[in-house]
Amino acid sequence: MKIPRVSVLIDTYNHEHFIEEAIVSVLEQDFPCGEMEILVVDDGSTDRTPEIVRKFEPRVRLLRKANGGQASAFNAGIPECHGEIIAFLDGDDWWSPLKLRTVAAQLAANPEVGAVGHGIREFFSDGQPSRSVVTEKTCRVHLNDPATARLFTQLRAFLGTSRITIRRTLIEKILPFPEQLVIEADEWMFTLAPALAPVIVLDQPLVFYRLHGGNLYQFSNTDEAKARRKRAALNELLQRLPPILRDLGVSDEVIATVVEPIWVDAERIRLWLGGGNPLQTFCVERASYRYHHSQVTFGYRVFNTMVLALTLALPPRLFYRLRQWYSDKNLRKLRRFVGEPSTDAPILEQRPQP
Repeated sequence: MKIPRVSVLIDTYNHEHFIEEAIVSVLEQDFPCGEMEILVVDDGSTDRTPEIVRKFEPRVRLLRKANGGQASAFNAGIPECHGEIIAFLDGDDWWSPLKLRTVAAQLAANPEVGAVGHGIREFFSDGQPSRSVVTEKTCRVHLNDPATARLFTQLRAFLGTSRITIRRTLIEKILPFPEQLVIEADEWMFTLAPALAPVIVLDQPLVFYRLHGGNLYQFSNTDEAKARRKRAALNELLQRLPPILRDLGVSDEVIATVVEPIWVDAERIRLWLGGGNPLQTFCVERASYRYHHSQVTFGYRVFNTMVLALTLALPPRLFYRLRQWYSDKNLRKLRRFVGEPSTDAPILEQRPQP
């Protein structure tokens, strides 16, 4: 079985504290050096990131550009990749040594498959215990029917940057990425990919996903600037994805399934920022509950009814602040008295003991 040549595309912005670890994790892959190229796209960093990357030349190629966001970085870097497959890595994450060999072997053995994703090991910079998040088993997803499309939406976290490896022939059909996607450009890629070819999600954690204060995709309940940026990106996806998916032959029922979780995320941010009214909060939270849970205990059903009653009683911003406080205080452990719901997503989480 011939292993395809791989291009590794690392997108980075002001990652001077992390970029070296990311690059070293690629250089130390259990993969033939002659079958791999490494391209770092620096999206206008103002710190020492370019200087650190240059230490690895000529083994690593650096492409610098003006700051424009993730989509513009992908648009600049992908045409410069020469491999049969392209593996993406964020500049603040790093890979397990078996990552490339594992995903390349899957694509070599399954010529009909267009992309491969996998589980993650979450690494918290604030000292919280790390955890592995994986699927219960290796899954194959596509957008041919609502049931499998729903499975795709439950597994989309395993197809983001640092996890996805995609055939060059497939990603060329996805280009160009909308430049308005300064973040969430990976969601454009991993949503269109299964509309073009089947996608495999492996039940192995092959990446260390770093959660830290400078992460462009995560935000706290006090960072309104990041929240607005994420909502703008989600709204762009909601506007652009349906017509393209329809042109690719995806049914309206499947499209509705695919965009529902994006809509929930966007609406939650809008309501948290102070927009909307309690009835809209109720509709969003009821949709989320129905989407995630099909089997719940009587006690949890009562608990959720109380939560939905709160959505109607409180202004949206206050409700989501209360929801965040509930999460920060880890009060969900009190739910064991009413019973935990059974999530429909085939996902396993394991937090190592400190």
